Amino acid sequence: MLSVAIITFNEEKNIARCLASVKQIATEIIVLDSCSTDSTKQICLDNGVLFYEQPFLGFIEQKNKAITYCTQPYILCLDADECLDDTLRKNIKNALLSSTEDAFIMNRCTNFCGKWIKHGAWYPDKKIRFFKKNMGVWGGTNPHDKIELNKGITPKKLKGDILHYSYYTIDEYMMQNNKFTTISAKAMFLQHKKSSIFKIIFNPIAAFINGYFMKKGFLDGIDGYFIAKTIAYFTMVKYIKLLKLQQNKDIS
Repeated sequence: MLSVAIITFNEEKNIARCLASVKQIATEIIVLDSCSTDSTKQICLDNGVLFYEQPFLGFIEQKNKAITYCTQPYILCLDADECLDDTLRKNIKNALLSSTEDAFIMNRCTNFCGKWIKHGAWYPDKKIRFFKKNMGVWGGTNPHDKIELNKGITPKKLKGDILHYSYYTIDEYMMQNNKFTTISAKAMFLQHKKSSIFKIIFNPIAAFINGYFMKKGFLDGIDGYFIAKTIAYFTMVKYIKLLKLQQNKDIS
């Protein structure tokens, strides 16, 4: 009854954990790989997945391509650095057996450099990832993709967490987010969104206040402070890059 759809690129340190977490509930596991050069493909084949390759089209486009391979009535979408905790896996299994809902929403809990972040802008990071086939597609703005459901569908909340093993080191976090700000700025530019000095100055301040104070990021200690500060910093960088695009200056 369940197709699990995953996109990958050089995910040898994550993919086995992801696959192990869904094996008990998946009818089929679809992996769409962006031509990995590490052992991702072999790990997937050893685990009996349906493995396809496609040069990277963009996060939204690649994930929509992956779900076209799904043949079961329900689809569960995961990133390679995610897995299901025991509670969520059990509740997904129960929903497959008895639920008539069209879609489900769940929390995502992120592991940052070995610590689970339980507050701030990162938790509860609500995600729609489990839905009936043809009831939703990937949308949003790259790289911040999200499932957009058909009109009139309200997702049901499932208990349990998607466990997100995001960043193993601070260097990895900083480099990845620098890349993401470039992708975000270019996507916003193509959508005719505008930057300004006001947004460059005040949006980062608002982001910090929201994550650190309003959403209680301070309860995660120094990690909570660092995450709130860097979210603010990368918010500023994103709008500066967008401003440069408006001024016809290359940010590649």
